[in-house]
Amino acid sequence: MITHHAFAGNPIISDKRRNLSELDLSEAESAGTLRVLPVLEGKPLISSVLSNEGGQAWKLAWQNFGVCHNALLASQQAVNAFLAEQKSPDEGEKRISVDFSHGILSHNRLVYLGDKDGVTLCTLDVSPYPIAAGSADKIAQDSAWMQGLSKVWELPSPDARVGFVDLRLLMTGTDCSDKFALEELSIAGHARAMLDWHNQSRFCGRCGKTTVLKEAGRRRQCINELCKKKLYPRLDPVVIMLVIDKEKDCVVLGRQSRFVPRMWSCLAGFIEPGESLEEAVRRETQEEVGIEVGEIIYHSSQPWPVGPSSMSCQLMIGFFAFAKTFDIRVDTKELEEAKWYRREDVLKALTFNEYKIQQQASALKVHQACAGEERRRTMSIEARVDAGELATMFVPGPHAIAHHLISTWARNGHKGLLNKV
Repeated sequence: MITHHAFAGNPIISDKRRNLSELDLSEAESAGTLRVLPVLEGKPLISSVLSNEGGQAWKLAWQNFGVCHNALLASQQAVNAFLAEQKSPDEGEKRISVDFSHGILSHNRLVYLGDKDGVTLCTLDVSPYPIAAGSADKIAQDSAWMQGLSKVWELPSPDARVGFVDLRLLMTGTDCSDKFALEELSIAGHARAMLDWHNQSRFCGRCGKTTVLKEAGRRRQCINELCKKKLYPRLDPVVIMLVIDKEKDCVVLGRQSRFVPRMWSCLAGFIEPGESLEEAVRRETQEEVGIEVGEIIYHSSQPWPVGPSSMSCQLMIGFFAFAKTFDIRVDTKELEEAKWYRREDVLKALTFNEYKIQQQASALKVHQACAGEERRRTMSIEARVDAGELATMFVPGPHAIAHHLISTWARNGHKGLLNKV
């Protein structure tokens, strides 16, 4: 039994965090107790090591403040060198004069995450800044920026490789039985969610003026003296429910068109203003599959910083919902398909070694991303299904709350649906 979901159990926010200022961060740097996690377009910097047995282990690649400063400086220099090569008699000077002064690192760009073992931990967005209109091709400039970033990072060991890796890939590559790996993943998710929120909150929703970081990134505030609106990090609550037929011992699973082939999952939907959790479960079930539900049992919740790009973080709130009607009428705007699945079919899917295979394959991709290696080809999914290695259907892996809702019902029955997390 797991003790918490992926992205939960963050060790640096479990205790009370301090109210810090830019000055406090400067003092922490002077004392040698400040560490920074760089994040590039939502991808945290990690280090990966390949063991003699062929296994992979990754961890967050925390950096000194000075190293981050040098990384941004190297990126600016790389872009300026690129622009100099691209200049033309008509617009070359305009291209070279693009202002990169905002890229020089100061403590007011750091976002405080928490403390661990006497060390102040922050995160920093090192993504390329928007390029001025009329400048050279943005893709090429971004490439130059990233090449500059790659030259300066500190390595935790001589055999380690570092790189910016997609958070979803880290999630699927994390062994959910590894407590340390889950803690690292939760910190990475927290960092990305905070930076995404800051990037989406740069302007005041009341007056439209710019907002700035306050309290070491714990909030933002409008610069308009007549407004001074305070903004705090937010998340978007979502109900996710497993709809159960007690008598026939089966559940409703649905799939969206964006799902990978063979994957089925629980129903889910956003909570509307003025709506309770229970009301949201009943409404979303009725809207998506036309089923009326009665009794509802809470299971657990999970932060989800890898949802739609327009949202910095969702909170998935899981329930079991018992059906009162049983005919499925799919809303094709919401779902591609939905059907009742028997317990034996779900149990069969859960007994396959597919989840471990996927986790190990993703872990290898994480290491390859850090080492700059080409991804190795693997046997096609269709061939492996035909060979009997994979089930004809599967549910999300153990990194997702949907997996635990489904597996709890499949292994315990509707009479044993207690909170398992």
